[in-house]
Amino acid sequence: MSYRTGSSGLSRDLNRTAILRLIGLSGPIPRTAIARQLGLSPATVTSITRELIDSGLVRVADRAPSAGGRPAMLLELVGGAATAFGVKIAADHLVGVLVDLDAAVLDRHETQLDAGAPNAVDEIAAVLGEWLAPAQQRAPILGLGLGVPGVVDADRGTVTAPLIGWKEVALRDLLQEALQVPVLVDNDVNTLAISERLYGRGRGAENFITVTLGRGVGLGIVAGGDIYHGFGGGAGEFGHVTAIPDGPRCTCGKRGCLEALVADPMLVAQARTDGIIDGAGTIDMLRGKASAGDDGALAIFERAGALLGREVAGLVNVLSPQLVLVSGEGTQGWPFFAVSFDEALRANLFPPLRGVEVEVDPWDDAKWAVGAAAVVLRATFTPLVDGREDELALRAWLRSEPRPAEVVA
Repeated sequence: MSYRTGSSGLSRDLNRTAILRLIGLSGPIPRTAIARQLGLSPATVTSITRELIDSGLVRVADRAPSAGGRPAMLLELVGGAATAFGVKIAADHLVGVLVDLDAAVLDRHETQLDAGAPNAVDEIAAVLGEWLAPAQQRAPILGLGLGVPGVVDADRGTVTAPLIGWKEVALRDLLQEALQVPVLVDNDVNTLAISERLYGRGRGAENFITVTLGRGVGLGIVAGGDIYHGFGGGAGEFGHVTAIPDGPRCTCGKRGCLEALVADPMLVAQARTDGIIDGAGTIDMLRGKASAGDDGALAIFERAGALLGREVAGLVNVLSPQLVLVSGEGTQGWPFFAVSFDEALRANLFPPLRGVEVEVDPWDDAKWAVGAAAVVLRATFTPLVDGREDELALRAWLRSEPRPAEVVA
């Protein structure tokens, strides 16, 4: 596979990730072999490996024997140089992962938690403190990345998330003070999109969107190889596009939002109203009814699939992505959405864009947490793209700390 030689945004992240992976798997290895195997220019490899050496993550192991001329330097990873911790905050639980420099999962945690409770941030800090303590014993932690279901102001570190009842919660500063590690916060769908771009199905795509379905409806936009945050971090609130004027009230206070029509809570509420499941029925019960061929249950999913397909077509018409990824816990019921979604999508696409590829990702909660950890890795190793205050703060903290390991320049 040939990697990009660009120097901005996630394209450069991809090159760093590939170089780190290759050094880890094949090191000690000379720069010339790295360039040849990854299809990168020698200048790009030299620039990135110098930065990795300066960061204490890679070192010169030896010099290769030479029949003449200057011997080539052999590079290797600094053993156990550093890790990153990533966490997905959901309405009713937390998922955390400890990853190495290649974002391989070293440890995984999960616990139930009411994110809407008055003391939720204190509870989150207590849980994360328990998770981080053993992780800090095995290798230095570069930072903690958090994916949250709401709008994140990166400069102030605040989160506004109607889905869990948060309004301008100073999550970054509160957790940073409590845990004494650098903290980066982003929208959870953005962290998922970053994970897909660096390590998943979006690796070969410069422009793609990730649509998520479950308790809410979310959107991550990768444009020109980088995540698009928009002004104030508000890009991607796809669930709050008005799908039906004067429709049911949404958690955000508006009426007719897409989220209020196709998210899991709406499907359950409609099924209870229609008598398909009882008042204590759940989304799993509704899926079970659909799987058994219940006409009413199937009709609920069919209507939701058609609405979602129509609105995703609007996104494609505006953004012209190479790829549409659909993810989230709601995809567990995708067989019941699929036909109506695809019909509505294709019917509403601008004709030249009807060939866009749609892929449905198997549900995996941990992938979101890996994406949150990748936000830390990205901020640590890459040039600043947009001068985000949280990334600047993380870098300043790292400069003030001792290096993970002594390196040979």
